[in-house]
Amino acid sequence: MHFSAFLTTRSAGPGDDRAVTRALIDHAVDVERLGFDAVFLPDHHFTGYCPPAGDPMMFAAHLAARLPRLWFGFSVQTIPLHHPVRFAERLNLIDQLTDGKALIGIGSGTTPEEMIGLGVNYKDTADLSVSNLDIVQQLWAKQPSDEPVVFDNGHYKGAVVSRIVPAAYSERGPQLMSVAARPSSVERAAKLAQPAFILAFTPPVLDDGEPLTHLRRYFTAYREALEAAGHPQERVDFALEWTTHTYQHVHVAESDAQAEDEFQLLMEQYQGAIEREHQANLEAERLSGVQLRPPPNALNPGWQKTWCVWGSPETVAEHLAEVRDIGIGNVLGGFLGGPLTPERRQLGKRSLELFATEVMPKLSSR
Repeated sequence: MHFSAFLTTRSAGPGDDRAVTRALIDHAVDVERLGFDAVFLPDHHFTGYCPPAGDPMMFAAHLAARLPRLWFGFSVQTIPLHHPVRFAERLNLIDQLTDGKALIGIGSGTTPEEMIGLGVNYKDTADLSVSNLDIVQQLWAKQPSDEPVVFDNGHYKGAVVSRIVPAAYSERGPQLMSVAARPSSVERAAKLAQPAFILAFTPPVLDDGEPLTHLRRYFTAYREALEAAGHPQERVDFALEWTTHTYQHVHVAESDAQAEDEFQLLMEQYQGAIEREHQANLEAERLSGVQLRPPPNALNPGWQKTWCVWGSPETVAEHLAEVRDIGIGNVLGGFLGGPLTPERRQLGKRSLELFATEVMPKLSSR
């Protein structure tokens, strides 16, 4: 089982951006020192969700120069916000800079504010994701002697005469990942031998508090489709090795009681941050002509059980052993989620150390 850390923490305003950015760099250094395998970076804009998420490729390039052992994942790149040519170029470059240790999660996006800020209509995101990705694949396949790739999907257009430079480091190009949930997304991930993000809920219900039931069902469907797709065994093994389940919040303390008290304090702070961000998204929804579901309630026990794991090292290890036994290859956890308060800094650093020294060895030795 791989262990990865999600590099995110909230900024409440311009005065916090520098401190948050430096804290995430320090966090990545700690993650590498403690033996984690990867860091994953989000792609978000405007709200302060995570300041370096405005350009996660640039942030990953900086970290890769300092921490060359790590893999670098993206959870996830919002395809409609990227011009296909720039997307193809940047993914090839990050593949080169990490010596092929890049895992690029892709998705269509979740918030209207990010779309309208970059000139994309939220209602168009699903179709734009499909067409953008198709263009990117054409661009990656193009050789200098081929006819120009000419494209116009109604939002992005261009004509590439020569080729995408640089070429990818990896033989099959940058490694994409997608969410394996709907039958179509499961089949696509399996057909392309892509590692997948596996959900622990079934939309539209996001927090029924029975995560392992959903996780097992989605993973089984993905694994069966992958194994039936006819790939060489090494490609199947790699896809399963990096198939990922994500916890928005991981918190470890010396005892279950201590972890419970600290975790609930952190969730109160986190809830305040997402409610602040939701106000901006409400205005963006009005401008976009859409209406989305209310923000999650991080104080709801069902949400916490679905999206988080917390407790003593023994409790957390016991839960993750069940996840491992389902077949998940990579556990991705957030240790700094929420606003960067003094409590968040202190408790997150201690939780990371306990997870690395007392949880990870229990799982790797079983």
